[in-house]
Formats: sequence, C-alpha cells, structure tokens
Amino acid sequence: MTDDLDRLEASIGAEVRAWLAEHWDPNRSLVDWRNMLADSGWGMPHWPEAWYGKALPGAITPVIDEAFAEIGAVGVAKTGIRTLAAATLLEHGTDAHKEKYLRRILTGEDTWCQLFSEPGSGSDLAGATTRADRDGDHWVVNGQKVWTTSAHHADWGLLLARTDWDAPKHQGLTYFVIDMLQDGVEVQPLRQMNGHASFNQVFFTDALVPAENQVSAIGNGWKVAMTTLAHERRGADGLRGASSEVERVGSIYEEERREIETVMEPYKWYPQRAGRVDLVLPRARETGAINDPVTRQEIARLLVMAKSAEWTARRARAAQEQGRPQGPEGSLGKLASSNVAKLAARVHTMVTGESAMLGGSDSAMDGVIAEILLSVPATSIAGGTDEIQRNIIAERVLGMEKEPRMDTGPFRDVPRNVK
Repeated sequence: MTDDLDRLEASIGAEVRAWLAEHWDPNRSLVDWRNMLADSGWGMPHWPEAWYGKALPGAITPVIDEAFAEIGAVGVAKTGIRTLAAATLLEHGTDAHKEKYLRRILTGEDTWCQLFSEPGSGSDLAGATTRADRDGDHWVVNGQKVWTTSAHHADWGLLLARTDWDAPKHQGLTYFVIDMLQDGVEVQPLRQMNGHASFNQVFFTDALVPAENQVSAIGNGWKVAMTTLAHERRGADGLRGASSEVERVGSIYEEERREIETVMEPYKWYPQRAGRVDLVLPRARETGAINDPVTRQEIARLLVMAKSAEWTARRARAAQEQGRPQGPEGSLGKLASSNVAKLAARVHTMVTGESAMLGGSDSAMDGVIAEILLSVPATSIAGGTDEIQRNIIAERVLGMEKEPRMDTGPFRDVPRNVK
C-alpha cells in the first residue's frame, strides 16, 4: 500500500509540475488563472472529475500543494464561507446548483455568507423561526439572522429557514441559497466589545428565493446544515502557496492580496480570539513572570494543551485527506481549541498583571493583551458552544444516552424565546 502511494505521489507530482511549467504566468489575471485551474482539475484535485476536480485521494493534496509552492503559483479561492458553500453544494446540491455556483466559488468572483443563527436560536439552531413560505415558483422569506460574517459584501447566502410549523423542529427546516443583493435583504453591522464589527444582523422582508434554489428536499434542512457545520468545525483550508518562499512579483499577486484583504477583514481579530499562545513565553520572559514557579507551571500546562489541540486538528485533517466521512473530530478539536484559548487568557493575565485590561498608549503590547481577554469568550460560543460540543462527544464518542427532550412535538407548540 505504501509503495503504491509513493508511486502515485511521484506520478502526480511530475504531472502537476509539468502542467504548471506550461501554464503558470504571474502576470495573468487572477480570474483567468483560476478558470484554468478549474478546467484542469488541479485547483481542487480531490473533487469529482465532473466538477472541476480529478477525483484524487485527499492524501495526495500535500504533493500538489508542494508543487504550487515551489514556484509561488496561486490556487483557487478557498477563504471565507465560500469553502463551506462548496462542500455543502457538492454533497447535497443538484447538478444545476453545482453548474451555477461552484466555478465562481473557485474563481473568487462570488462571496458567500452563512445565515443560521437567530436572536432566539443560536446554540439551539433547530429552533429557527425565520420562515419560508411557498408562493408559486418562489419561496418568500421573512425573519432575522444574526452573527453573520461577511453578509455586508456577500453575493449569496446559505439560508436555513422554517417551512413546516407542524413538524418537529428538526424536521420542519429547509435549506436554501438566497440572493443577498435583492431589495428584501437588509444587512446591519454589529459592533463588538473588542471594537471590531465582524458580524452582521440580516433582516428578510418578503425576500424571494426561486424554487430551484432549494437545496435537498423540503424538511431536510437540518441534515444539510450539519454538513456545513461539520466543515466549519473541521476548519477551512488555507490559501495554496501562502507559505511559498518564492518572490511574489506579478500582477496576479496584487489581485490576490486585495482579495484576501477584503475577504479576511472580518477575521483579523481571530488570532486574539484563539488566545495567542505564541505570545506567552516571550511576554513571560520580558516581564520576568517566567521566574515565578506558579506561572511557569501554568505556562507548561498551556503549552501541553496547545500541542494536544494541534494533534487533534491533525487527526481531523488526516481523516479528511483519507476521504473518511465527517466524524466527531470537529467537535473534539473545537472544544480543545476553546479550552486552550481560555487557559491562554488566564495565563496572559498572570504574566501581564493588572495592566492586561488597559487600552491606549499605556496598554500592554498596544492593547493586544486586552483584545485577547475581550475576544477569547467568543471561542466557546461561535460555531457551536462548548456545551453543544460536550453533548456531541458524550453521545457519539462515549456512547452515553441522549438527554431527555421536551420539544419533539409540532414546532408551533414548542415554547420559544421569541414569538
């Protein structure tokens, strides 16, 4: 098996390098280049051949990435929610969906957002009350979504809406692709306590969704949404070629830089949200806190936890590369990352002392430490709370019985936070 894989890696490596040698041009337009990648299958080689891929095993992807990095070749667009949209449509979309959306996802011409959480249903995602009512060949959408990243510049949204109020709550949801640029969609930014405005609230007032934009069957929205969330928890791919040491000279790099600045702008505080473990040792040495035995013990505990979380993430990536179906690895990794971030915030406080919460010119590291402390709580909420992840792990890993449910009847009879 190993010999076969080695031969396949050598063959694929030679093939992709030959293709790049013939076609790569750093002065080609970004969209033109990505269209070539889509047509060739080298942009997403593990995708099906019918849909811009080569049906190669995921384990081969690092070999192809290495070939791109050697010459600094830019890959397809794989930042932001578009990665989740592509994965969801590949698994649940019709051929018409794939034909319409996948290519423009890969070229970066379309931007996407995820319309799941609501003011009265965040962790209880199945309690969504945004409604979609069928009217002829369209669905009419009314309601509100919240905590929506990139909605302010999205072309399309992944929408979970209620289509049946008499079915149990998980069975009354349907999944749609909605046009975010229509008159019936209003986007308002949400200002966070760390000063950023990465999220939005979105209001739908008689917004229209063509019937053909329904993804999967009516009432199957929960299953489709779980696919989206599984990929969110597992983590999106980074940009191919980002680690290349080749001098990046050419117009295509400038286009890519502008794209990244726009798409990644909402995420610029995410390193602080993750706890910035990388700053702990330098700060401890700088402040002298490294000499305190209690602080040293907590730093050691943090570094061990961070390494353990890294290995958990590698397991998830390995499962993906081997083509295994989505499992509990995403929940394990999400919970591990949350625990690391919370401990990192505590250690930063021990290292920096009472000035950790200061902002402005007197703050530690120009306010970075304070931003860490303000941002870390989001890690235990976004993408499914720690409590949700513990429930998933308890049921699917430890084999524990599910908690009793009081909401299995018609959704219209279930007590809710909002009417």
